[in-house]
Amino acid sequence: MKARIPKHREFVISIDEKEEPRHDECWAKLQVILDDYKKEGKSVYTESFIEDNEAKVKALQEEYKFTYTVEMR
Repeated sequence: MKARIPKHREFVISIDEKEEPRHDECWAKLQVILDDYKKEGKSVYTESFIEDNEAKVKALQEEYKFTYTVEMR
């Protein structure tokens, strides 16, 4: 059996636990972004996922110390 997994873009987020003591709180807020998106009936594999959520991720980045990139997988 063969399965084709479509290429997609995704956020790759890196939080240094030493630099950001609230890393668990930050991960929880990032998870809320994903959960809310799924509640809208959308998938994280939707082509517009990055555009739909990048402003929210950037807002969290201003509050917490982390870096992210958008990569093609």
